Amino acid sequence: MSRNDSKYFSTTKKGEIPELKEELNSQYKDKRKDAVKKVIAAMTVGKDVSSLFTDVVNCMQTENLELKKLVYLYLINYAKSQPDLAILAVNTFVKDSQDPNPLIRALAVRTMGCIRVDKITEYLCDPLQRCLKDDDPYVRKTAAICVAKLYDINAELVEDRGFLESLKDLISDNNPMVVANAVAALAEIQDNSSRPIFEITSHTLSKLLTALNECTEWGQVFILDALSRYKAADAREAENIVERVTPRLQHANCAVVLSAVKMILQQMELITSTDVVRNLCKKMAPPLVTLLSAEPEIQYVALRNINLIVQRRPTILAHEIKVFFCKYNDPIYVKMEKLEIMIKLASDRNIDQVLLEFKEYATEVDVDFVRKAVRAIGRCAIKLERAAERCISVLLELIKIKVNYVVQEAIIVIKDIFRRYPNTYESIIATLCESLDTLDEPEAKASMIWIIGEYAERIDNADELLESFLESFPEEPALVQLQLLTATVKLFLKKPTEGPQQMIQVVLNNATMETDNPDLRDRAYIYWRLLSTDPEAAKDVVLAEKPVITDDSNNLDPSLLDELLVNIATLSSVYHKPPEAFVTRTHSSAQKTEDDDYPDGSESESSVNLANGPGSPPTSSYTIPPSVAPATPPSAAAPVPDLLGDLIGMDNSSIVPVDQPATPSGPPLPILLPASTGQGLQISAQLTRRDGQVFYNMLFENNSQVPLDGFMIQFNKNTFGLAAAAPLQVPQLPPGASARTLLPMVMYQNMSQGPPNSVLQVALKNNQQPVWYFNDKVLFHVFFTEDGRMERATFLETWRSLPDSNEVSKDFPTIVIGGVDATVERLAASNIFFIAKRKNANQDVFYFSAKLPRGVPLLIELTTVVGNPGVKSAIKTPSPEMSTFIFEAIETLLRS
Repeated sequence: MSRNDSKYFSTTKKGEIPELKEELNSQYKDKRKDAVKKVIAAMTVGKDVSSLFTDVVNCMQTENLELKKLVYLYLINYAKSQPDLAILAVNTFVKDSQDPNPLIRALAVRTMGCIRVDKITEYLCDPLQRCLKDDDPYVRKTAAICVAKLYDINAELVEDRGFLESLKDLISDNNPMVVANAVAALAEIQDNSSRPIFEITSHTLSKLLTALNECTEWGQVFILDALSRYKAADAREAENIVERVTPRLQHANCAVVLSAVKMILQQMELITSTDVVRNLCKKMAPPLVTLLSAEPEIQYVALRNINLIVQRRPTILAHEIKVFFCKYNDPIYVKMEKLEIMIKLASDRNIDQVLLEFKEYATEVDVDFVRKAVRAIGRCAIKLERAAERCISVLLELIKIKVNYVVQEAIIVIKDIFRRYPNTYESIIATLCESLDTLDEPEAKASMIWIIGEYAERIDNADELLESFLESFPEEPALVQLQLLTATVKLFLKKPTEGPQQMIQVVLNNATMETDNPDLRDRAYIYWRLLSTDPEAAKDVVLAEKPVITDDSNNLDPSLLDELLVNIATLSSVYHKPPEAFVTRTHSSAQKTEDDDYPDGSESESSVNLANGPGSPPTSSYTIPPSVAPATPPSAAAPVPDLLGDLIGMDNSSIVPVDQPATPSGPPLPILLPASTGQGLQISAQLTRRDGQVFYNMLFENNSQVPLDGFMIQFNKNTFGLAAAAPLQVPQLPPGASARTLLPMVMYQNMSQGPPNSVLQVALKNNQQPVWYFNDKVLFHVFFTEDGRMERATFLETWRSLPDSNEVSKDFPTIVIGGVDATVERLAASNIFFIAKRKNANQDVFYFSAKLPRGVPLLIELTTVVGNPGVKSAIKTPSPEMSTFIFEAIETLLRS
């Protein structure tokens, strides 16, 4: 290089962050404002601008409302990662909460509520108490929501400082929006509390109904949802409440309409007057119909809610069935829901219209919709006895079209009609038999076979028809095989001639000797024994009168329906599942998500030491799903920089924080991180099994000169999907101290790709040291479950049922089995259970059973001469890919 080349290494550019820092400290207001906007833009696109925290906070002291809002937005985002620096903003918050401008007062208290830092929470109380009694309603309504946020951070603080009482006082506020926000906050707090907090009395009822007429649409939703939980004292009070809520049915917002419907339905349960109930049903019909003129997504939500309503009160929409007729351009999900509701609203009065619609749908191009329409015709026939004949006529017309999937679906529903109306419509069987050659779907075949078997005495060539199916008996699905077996037995019992006798023998032989299906085999043995011992008893069993079926397949259980009606206009009513089936609530006073506790951050690579020596980092990134364990309150551990974040690609939400320690005792553990490598920190650990649960048994020893705390752990993706199932429980370790803990583990949550591997890669950090990595070897026997014991017959049958390719063998030439009893006890302690022993020449053969996770059986055969070196091990399991780990486990246990 020449001397002139040095110019390429010099530059006048400072970089984006230094330039922003300079602009944020400019003496010109406009320049500072533009700089804050640039910072917010960078933050929005994901750039890390946390290093500008102090400079941005300095811009808070301004009269410019727009600039103040931007700074507050920045604070909300980065206060979690800079909790100590966030304290600098507290004085400005407190000052702004007393500003003459109500917008600034509300902005200050809202921002403080959004900053989930425990140290700031303490300073929030006094401004919040003032704002709850502020002269301006905008400030009061903002403060009401802030109480709910504060309750989520620290419930005890909210109760001790009397915020709940202040919130209840706001229900009597003269401003309807304040009332609505107070109701919303109390409802949110009640959902997160296990004891009653928000109970509507007759006094508050009047206040809420008054505010209902004046507040905004979403305020009305909050109030209506709260009122739907109120149980009126008597029918008269229920009528009064409904009368005042009924005008909400004409609201333009569909959420208000559905909330009003929900509230009215709840109160209707208490109203005894049939005239009042009839009038209310008439009033609820038009708004529900109007919802179906909205866009498809809202239509779908409305239809799912209407589906629930018509199950409880079908009279509401009994005369409006035409609005549920499908349009050509309706999305398929809307059409399917409309079909369900049409079936529920079908009656003797409107069945002709409904059948015309269904027949039209059965000729459309969407195969799924056509099948659903044909099945709907059958369901209407089962539901309405007087209309059954008309339904069958439509089905026969559809069969004549000769469209394969239509014919097959029609046969399926006709089978159900025969079961609903036995000995009534058998004259159409001849028409059905014409379509035998076109059947290729298992359910349609099974239905046709059932019809032939059930009415074998009325079909002259029933034996020929069944014989045509028997040609492919071994290849048929289990559903068809079972029906063929039963139909053949029925034919034999009804026509015990030579043909059926030969058929039954062939079927029974195939079903008992040539099949692996235990259901088919067991049923065939039962029929065989019945026929061979007592044919009359066989008739009583096989040809017994069957119960009449009803169409309740799409009707919900009454108790579930009650619960879903209470949750109309929520996701629960769309999923048709109770909230607890898909929502997990936490009830801790100070629970927060791990994302809130441990924000994103990074540390330079120079601070990382590897337990396995430099140059040997983990081979893959640590990406583990969020821990299922509840988070700890912020007081349990001070927030720490995210050492693991950007360096090895971890998901910060899965970092488990410190909690109160558990200190189990036990045998010495292998040292995985020696003190010489861990700057004085020594970690010993091993997987273990206790009471049916896998734990990571860990011993922490602090040989350094400083206390260590804030321990967090992370597991790399691994073959067994092992991940932490709860917080790592390690107390602060003073110099010279040690602590032992059990970390609960879960499987199949953190799976790695590629060949199986028994190495478990672990990353661990604390507040005082860099990240430590170490490797552990998984001992597979900790996965053997406690229910692995088998009966001898079960063991033998399982061994035979598994293919020979699943058997793997391995020799252990140096292992000696000395005492048989001691070996059996040692294996049983690890859930490998003794089954049997036999002699083979001069060798002893031992059989053991175990069970792998997810109920996978494991069969073990050990062959040896007791007292002499050499053991041959053979295993058979549906998961032979795990054989390497299984043999390692067996060898470890036999040597111990």
